[in-house]
Amino acid sequence: MNTLTAAELKRRGMAAIEERLWHGPVHLLKRNKAVAVVVSTDFYARLSQSEPGETPVTLSAVQWLLNRGTTGTRGKSEINEALRKERDSWT
Repeated sequence: MNTLTAAELKRRGMAAIEERLWHGPVHLLKRNKAVAVVVSTDFYARLSQSEPGETPVTLSAVQWLLNRGTTGTRGKSEINEALRKERDSWT
């Protein structure tokens, strides 16, 4: 994985990002955990283009979920009943 630590980013700035972008997307690490990914403008342009009928990459996660529509077969009353039974089994 092509990574860059927060400490190195602070020390070297954009030069560190530009250097690593030659090898693909750069995963930014903070306290040894990935917190963000930096991609080139060309790569981003390819990602943000979508085919007709596809959900654009630029949607938030909530917008994407709302656009998916229903996929389940159970109704609200069935789900509520199952949840009630599960809660009752805890007591």
